[in-house]
Amino acid sequence: MPTTRRTALVAASAAALLTLTACGGDSDPLEQDSGTDESMSSDTIVVGSQAYYSNEIIAEIYAQALEGAGMTVERNFTIGQRDAYMPALEAGDVQVFPEYTGNLLQFYDPETTATSSEDVYAALTEALPEGLAVLEQSPATDQDSYNVTADFAEANGLTSIGDLAGVPDLVVGGPAELEQRPYGPQGLADVYGVDVAFEATGDTTVQDLVAGTVNVANVFSADPRIQTENLVTLEDPDGLFLASNVVPLVSADVADQVADVIDPVSAALTPEGLVDLNVQSTEDQRSSEDIAADWLAENGLG
Repeated sequence: MPTTRRTALVAASAAALLTLTACGGDSDPLEQDSGTDESMSSDTIVVGSQAYYSNEIIAEIYAQALEGAGMTVERNFTIGQRDAYMPALEAGDVQVFPEYTGNLLQFYDPETTATSSEDVYAALTEALPEGLAVLEQSPATDQDSYNVTADFAEANGLTSIGDLAGVPDLVVGGPAELEQRPYGPQGLADVYGVDVAFEATGDTTVQDLVAGTVNVANVFSADPRIQTENLVTLEDPDGLFLASNVVPLVSADVADQVADVIDPVSAALTPEGLVDLNVQSTEDQRSSEDIAADWLAENGLG
């Protein structure tokens, strides 16, 4: 290449470089565009949920409440189970998520001995990794519980598990593994002095309870059939079951921003209320969006 032409090309390249530098300062223009996108996304709260209708309803309530407070919300629902969504939370890709205190505590501390609602929540706040936080827990739960029919409860004056101690010939039904669980027949005897026979009823547990094949059934506390079959969930004051209250799990850097909105939601969500929301989903076939909107309005939070 002739020297004069090579010199001209070098000069032109230098001029172009100076032009880019003058327009963009010391930063790369591509990096500048990327930074703008990140800045925009930082103003958006990403709300996630499990692939579970009850969890999605709670997540939608959070999302609509945050939107009602003027925040921009992105929904990332039905992610899957804990091993699928926890990495996204720990990375900050999802910032608000409905969780359950007992199950989440066991995820981070499998050897925990906490069982009561207060103890589990306190242990959970200590077990969480840096970058994650929990807001105030809700009275609503989704955990193992013992249930009886309303007629059986009335006939025997039952409100708590301990009241079963005076009832003869009890048969408790549940999944086969319940017989070996710490809250199974042996746990009933140790904690509450309740003696029971055990029947492995599996998927037909609620049907067997209603039919009278068993007197007491191990049912999750947010199961919609508690309402539709008129069951009574027995109170557990001595912590036989690991408490699993609904709790918002959030990125620590947005905790202060969202707490004033979500804490009142958690306070208003009761165990009976969560069951009712689930009934609307499973029995009435209503969408999570409609269920959430009506619940927020009914509770003065919309």
